[in-house]
Amino acid sequence: MSVEATDDEFVNLGRRQREALIAMGKLTIEGAVRIEEAVRTMGVGYGDAALRLGLITPGDLEDATAVARHQSRKASDSIIEGVLHKMSSKRNMPVKYVGIAKAGTSLILLREPDNAYSEQIRALRTELLLLNSASRGGRSLVILSPCRGEGRTQLCAELAVSFAQLGQPTLLVDADLRRPRLHSLFEPEGRYDGLGQELASGGTPEFLTAEKLPQLSVLLAGPSVPNPLELLTNGHFQGHMADWRKKYSMIIIDTPPITEFADGLAIASFADQVVIVGRSGSTPHKNMKEMLRRMGDTQARIVGAVYNRF
Repeated sequence: MSVEATDDEFVNLGRRQREALIAMGKLTIEGAVRIEEAVRTMGVGYGDAALRLGLITPGDLEDATAVARHQSRKASDSIIEGVLHKMSSKRNMPVKYVGIAKAGTSLILLREPDNAYSEQIRALRTELLLLNSASRGGRSLVILSPCRGEGRTQLCAELAVSFAQLGQPTLLVDADLRRPRLHSLFEPEGRYDGLGQELASGGTPEFLTAEKLPQLSVLLAGPSVPNPLELLTNGHFQGHMADWRKKYSMIIIDTPPITEFADGLAIASFADQVVIVGRSGSTPHKNMKEMLRRMGDTQARIVGAVYNRF
């Protein structure tokens, strides 16, 4: 039997096969990463790569393909939501979801999943997964940059999307309480009290579920608050981080630029990992050097650096 399909259709089929396999418990996150790498290196489809690696059986692939072809995207998402709900209920951690965050058109991984930038995001995700493969519980990743305009917030959002697309329960936190920008990439529906208001009042954080990405939770900064550094370092935020690690496989945190504010350094001091970001031809060498010097006092674990060229 021959079936004609466009490249986009094959790509979409592979994604939905992956989501179905993970949701049905037939495939681990680590296995999904290996299959993605095999698809790129072998030049075969997702199902063929999974079979060649011996990670699933022909019966598993048949079941996943049936789900991928005959169920709508909404139905597929519902399967995954059900799995995540079971996972969350076992953790016994209260989480307050208050609405949907609409994914913006500037998220490249969603708009152009097959371009070079998206491939580099997935490659970075794979490296981070390999670093975390021996870890139990969630990992917190803080993204730091010396200056404004270096692509830090965009990288945070794209990485969070990439982890969520693998079926990883992911939390994206906007801890830039100075000049937050994450709300322009994930726009909340209606009124929303974010991290700043929660820290000021001592209440429960209000999470948003990302549109079409039920594995991704978003905690925006919210309206401006006085004394952001004090709010982030009084122990309340650190306590939330400890709780979030019990629920989420990956926590990605955006921060203000280090040359202007010390907030990011404070958060990095109790996070698991740090990725630093600069922009090629733009970030002053002296600013990057000074940031690294100041980070030496925090004992933060730097696991990588990203230099944007666009």
